[in-house]
Amino acid sequence: MTVTAEKPAPGGPGNDLQKVVDLFGGPRILSRRITSTLDAHELLLNGLPGSALTHFVSHLLFIQTDSLEKALGMSFRTFRRHKDAPDKPLSQEQSGRAWKFAEILAKATSEFGTQEEAEQWLERPAIGLDQRRPIDLLGTPAGIELVEQYLTRLAYGVYA
Repeated sequence: MTVTAEKPAPGGPGNDLQKVVDLFGGPRILSRRITSTLDAHELLLNGLPGSALTHFVSHLLFIQTDSLEKALGMSFRTFRRHKDAPDKPLSQEQSGRAWKFAEILAKATSEFGTQEEAEQWLERPAIGLDQRRPIDLLGTPAGIELVEQYLTRLAYGVYA
């Protein structure tokens, strides 16, 4: 069975994929083109390059270190080790957590208009999340699902 990737519609899921790829530095840093979710899967199986994580973190505007540790599931010390060894890939788990965080940031950026606004939203308590900060919920799959559902509700104009 052959799996083919369809060309993404403008503003559709493929556009979100490209935003995530860009957050990690694009093909230059990832050392490959990511044109489909299957490509992303293969990349994450092999581990994101440490340089991709460094690129992502260095382009965050407002996210604080303690929040970043929760969202990525790694200590600042572990992040520094990856920064010091940019060619060493992250583990599958670390890669998946970083990718999911980037996906949520990309969706929030689409919803709020700028990365600055999206990051500020991630750091503020949200009424629809029982006054929890969205970034604090990114530590578990259930919390991630809550944040994604909330972003979907915002996109459709349902705020609570």
